Amino acid sequence: MSAVVTLTLNPAIDQTVTLAQLTPGAVHRASAVRNDAGGKGVNVACCLADWGVPVRATGILGQDNAVPFEQLLLAKGIDDRFVWIPGETRTNLKLLDETRGDTTDVNLPGLAISPGTFDAVRAVLAELTAPGSLVVLAGSLPRGLSPDAYARLGTDLKPRGARVVLDASGPALAVALAAAPESLPYAIKPNRQELEDWAGHPLPTLPEVTAAARALQARGIALVVVSLGAEGALFVSAEEVLHAIPPAMRVASTVGAGDALVAGLVAGLHAGAPLPETARLALAFAAGKLTKPGANLPPRDTVRALAETMRVAALAP
Repeated sequence: MSAVVTLTLNPAIDQTVTLAQLTPGAVHRASAVRNDAGGKGVNVACCLADWGVPVRATGILGQDNAVPFEQLLLAKGIDDRFVWIPGETRTNLKLLDETRGDTTDVNLPGLAISPGTFDAVRAVLAELTAPGSLVVLAGSLPRGLSPDAYARLGTDLKPRGARVVLDASGPALAVALAAAPESLPYAIKPNRQELEDWAGHPLPTLPEVTAAARALQARGIALVVVSLGAEGALFVSAEEVLHAIPPAMRVASTVGAGDALVAGLVAGLHAGAPLPETARLALAFAAGKLTKPGANLPPRDTVRALAETMRVAALAP
């Protein structure tokens, strides 16, 4: 079974601080704190490894605090192909409000990256990919990289026959979506706000979200998945438009739920599953992650049971 490749150019150590209630301007006493080696691509890799999919993870790490990443990847059985550079990988602060069940993120700037370091990562990706490979490009770009970094990687990888799954935001996503057809990703996973940013206007209704996603799919992106929070997610391909809806459930932490959804999507693609089954699995990964701290899935049987609770409605293509 071929390995999935994940790329994290701007990883982070996520420090999650649990508060009874977050009140701006007030002094708080934390009830708990935990540190997790993360970043979007790392989180995707961890969830895939928990599911049993072979994973190779690459990206850029600061050598001064790389040990938590080494330990995590070793514990999960993930093939570590990271490029190390001098300095420290950034720390991101996540404030978990137990009363509301939501998380406030404070993301710190990452390492500054040289063109030579980016070229080293490109060489690793070239070594790891082959026709049919699934390659997940996920997360923000570090300082020193221009917004066209993901578009350039698409130009590298698509001619090699790789299926690129992109989960990015801001200028990096905008440039990647404006690329020539031969550089476009195979699949993307914007949230509603990111899709609105691309469209240039609000998308308050599901038909409007669907129309924007169809416009992207028509440009040459085989699969557009739009995460909608409590409303689930929209899955748009050339043949199908599906709205997958999760049941209401207790949330332990929203940290990494979007990354888990990407992992479930990739797990479905890796297995060659039909789109409805892939949609259920993607939402089950996200729902399972909501019950666990860190980038961890519950046991496989629990995820399968969650997938059975997901309602998938077919919309007019």
